[in-house]
Order: sequence, then structure tokens, then C-alpha cells
Amino acid sequence: MVTYVATLDVPRHVVDHLSRLLAAHRRRIGTPRGSRALGPFRQAVLVLRWFRERGCVHCLARDAGISQATGYRYLHEGIDVLAEKTPDLHEVLDHCRRDGMTHVILDGTLIETDRLAGVRDNGNDLWFSQKHKAFGGNVQFLAAPDGTPLWVSDVEPGSTPDITAARIHALPALYKAAADGLPTLADKGYIGAGIGIRIPHRRPKGRSEQTLHADTRTANSLIRGIRALGERAAAELKQRWRTLQHITLSPSRIGDIARAALTLNTIWK
Repeated sequence: MVTYVATLDVPRHVVDHLSRLLAAHRRRIGTPRGSRALGPFRQAVLVLRWFRERGCVHCLARDAGISQATGYRYLHEGIDVLAEKTPDLHEVLDHCRRDGMTHVILDGTLIETDRLAGVRDNGNDLWFSQKHKAFGGNVQFLAAPDGTPLWVSDVEPGSTPDITAARIHALPALYKAAADGLPTLADKGYIGAGIGIRIPHRRPKGRSEQTLHADTRTANSLIRGIRALGERAAAELKQRWRTLQHITLSPSRIGDIARAALTLNTIWK
């Protein structure tokens, strides 16, 4: 066996914060002192390595000197502890109004996963996205005007269109926020979302956008230019927490994993 030295490229305060959350969780569930194979700090390192390096759980468990089953158990525990710290959508929107934000940005992304069983009523694969040509789960993101990720929805199968996922998880709260003076900007994938959701006007079928009125084209350019910052939300989380680029755990956990990544991102900043 050959040993080597490795460094976890995560700020120390992020590891310390997660280890404190894990220690508090152990006290809350009554874990006897010294009964775990890993202490809170080493468990935090295992969880953060998985989020940051997208490593296999078997390798992480081997490096930590624990079994694969224990590694999975510790990983899922860390995901749950982090995910429960994310605020719900209503709390996020209230905070945005108090901070005087002019708008929020809604966007969806596909978090890829391994091929899954399951079919839709029409016989197509439930978790396959025709838009992205990949298997995965549809997750909705809400971002601040500067592109900072604020909220992540639960997961829907990859075949679910953005507008459908938004109707399930986001639009009811966004309608109320818009009525209170906080509109939402979105792309053309949300056409038909309703009042308060600002979307570029669609060009006539088979014709160029130049056929639109000049005022309409200007409005479209403004919405696209402002909304483009919101594209950073999903990209920032996926690039910083690389496990979001391809999930190998159960797809039902994608929403929790994305929310856990959001919590880690907030701690990082």
C-alpha cells in the first residue's frame, strides 16, 4: 500500500460549522458518547469530500477506516442535517422583501443521475429529459438579483417540464410575493406561469424576433439581461459542490442533496 497526503479544498470554518451541526444532532438523538466509529469532525470531512470531490462512498469509507454501510449511513445523516437548515420559500421571500430586493429569478436545472426504472403514461422514461437528453431530476432554483442562490425545490422526475415543476413547488408563493411588490423573472420555459412572473414575449411561429414591436423587443432584452444573472445560481452550486453534476444515490434524495449544497454554500460565504 502507498500512502499520500491530501488536502480538502474547503474553508476550515465550513468543516467546523458542519461538525458542530453533527455534534448537536447526535446530542439531540441521544447518541452515547464514544459509540460512533467517527467523531463529528471526521464525519464532516467525509460528507464534505463527497460533496466537493464527487468521490465514491466506498473510497471515502475506506479512507476513513469504516465499512461501506457505515459510510453511507454517515453520508445520509450529514445530508439530512444540512438540508433541514434551509429556509422554506415563504421565509426566503419575506427576507427578500425586507432587504428591499426589486425582483427574484426563477430557473430550473437537471441534476443528472444513473439510469432509472419507471415510465410515464405515454410509455416514455419517467426520469429521462428530452431537453437535456439525459436521466436526472428537475430541480427549481430561486436566485437574488445578483445571482446568489436563495432557495431550492424538491425534485421532480427529469421528464417534468419547468413550468409543471414550478406550479407544484414555487408559483403559489411567488404569486403572493408579486402581489406584495416582488415580481419574478423567468425564461420562456415558464410561459403561461401567470401574473407576476415576467417572461420574454415569444416571437411568432416561423418568424424572426424582428417582427415584434420595438418596445416588445426592448422589454425582452431587458428581461434577458437581468435574468441572465440568475443562471449563476445553479452553475455556482454545481461547480462548487461537484456531486450535483451527477448523483449516484437514490434520485428521491436529489432535492435534499441540492438543499444541503445550498446550506453549505451559505456557510462558505
